Amino acid sequence: MKGKLEELSVKDLDKLLVDSKQDLRKERFKSVTSKVDNPKKVKELKKTIARIMTIKNEYELGIRPSREQ
Repeated sequence: MKGKLEELSVKDLDKLLVDSKQDLRKERFKSVTSKVDNPKKVKELKKTIARIMTIKNEYELGIRPSREQ
């Protein structure tokens, strides 16, 4: 997943960020209401969100060349 994120455009990163945040919200809700199948999924989703936000910030700062598709 890590290498795949670096190949995505900014628009794709935005969509993936929204989807990941929704998944995280659902997983947190599941953990409160019932038993969770994969307890590590919350941690993985948080890391994915952080990676996406880091790559987006690098695009904004000009550290990483922009990939508009």
